[in-house]
Amino acid sequence: MALTLPSPDISVVAEREDRIVGGVPAWTGDFPFIVAISDRGSQYCGGVLINAYTVLTAAHCSIRMKEPWALVRAGSLYWASGGVEANVSEIYYHPEFNFETTDNDIALWRLASPIHQSSTIRYAPLPLKGWDPVVGSLVTAAGWGHLDGGDDSESSPMLRRVTVPVISRGTCRADYAAQNLTVTNNMWCAGLKQGGKDSCGGDSGGPIVDALTKTLLGIVSWGTGCAEPNQPGVYVRISNYIDYIHQHKWTS
Repeated sequence: MALTLPSPDISVVAEREDRIVGGVPAWTGDFPFIVAISDRGSQYCGGVLINAYTVLTAAHCSIRMKEPWALVRAGSLYWASGGVEANVSEIYYHPEFNFETTDNDIALWRLASPIHQSSTIRYAPLPLKGWDPVVGSLVTAAGWGHLDGGDDSESSPMLRRVTVPVISRGTCRADYAAQNLTVTNNMWCAGLKQGGKDSCGGDSGGPIVDALTKTLLGIVSWGTGCAEPNQPGVYVRISNYIDYIHQHKWTS
């Protein structure tokens, strides 16, 4: 996978990208907890609905976002139409988020009106505290991000998904060491050694789940290039933030 941090004016962020590349269209019900986040009418990031009032997303999607600019859409395969819309009343990104290293790349958004579960909307099942994805197991990411690595590539109007294997943290660290990029214990990685499949620009903040159980294991965070060999996608390790999520989620 490869990811795009939507703040290109920050030098280190400009090296990291996020889009679904090498994937296929998603079906209704594949990701009933995914939400599209738009910024004043433009597709911006993905997110995950964890209860009626709380969306989980990436801190790098949040740090420059203003609540009046954001619109959240759930229950639709299309980021710009259908489903249920909600405005955002509060944005809380992790107080120890590091823009340079992208560590603690997690945020919670409070919805101004509730989004209830329905035939097309569900709240995401969270992993056990401290759980690490099993190396070699298959995981699936989804989003409306760019379809290729080109800077001028358009976002997908329809939700897409891509399935890739988990790779070891040690291998991932070695892959990025030459670029002086750090993979911390709050991150995990997935992708094909030969490239060709990845998340990319605009997918940031969206879910990556266990391909079998659909348990939320991570959110799209960063990577370099897009579906390049030996440049895996890097994801927030949600299991390290279970206490953070429960302490700061909203119920009204």
